[in-house]
Amino acid sequence: QVQLVESGGGLVQPGGSLRLSCVIIAEYFHMYAVGWYRQAPGKGRELIATITKGGTANYADSVNGRFSISKDNSKKTVFLQMTSLKPEDTAVYYCNIGWDDLWTSKTPLLVYWGQGTQVTVSS
Repeated sequence: QVQLVESGGGLVQPGGSLRLSCVIIAEYFHMYAVGWYRQAPGKGRELIATITKGGTANYADSVNGRFSISKDNSKKTVFLQMTSLKPEDTAVYYCNIGWDDLWTSKTPLLVYWGQGTQVTVSS
């Protein structure tokens, strides 16, 4: 069974930065695209960034230019570097896997999620 382990969240002031990590314990990690999702209080979960197995990234308009997704296949880890953080970025952040059409499909392969990591942007 694939396991998803997110970490790196915390409390940060507006304008600050954080780097989130997602360790994906899966035999065929290199075959998957990976997406970062977030869920703000009282809202649904939204897909904000994806990276294909070949390394192509896509971003939601709300984070484009501020967030950067990358991965280390050898460590089976996907990162989300977040800069210029805003209060509206406050959410629980999750990762999940898919195929290379994940950005358009929005739907991950797994029906379950990891525990997520809380990001709070506040002064």
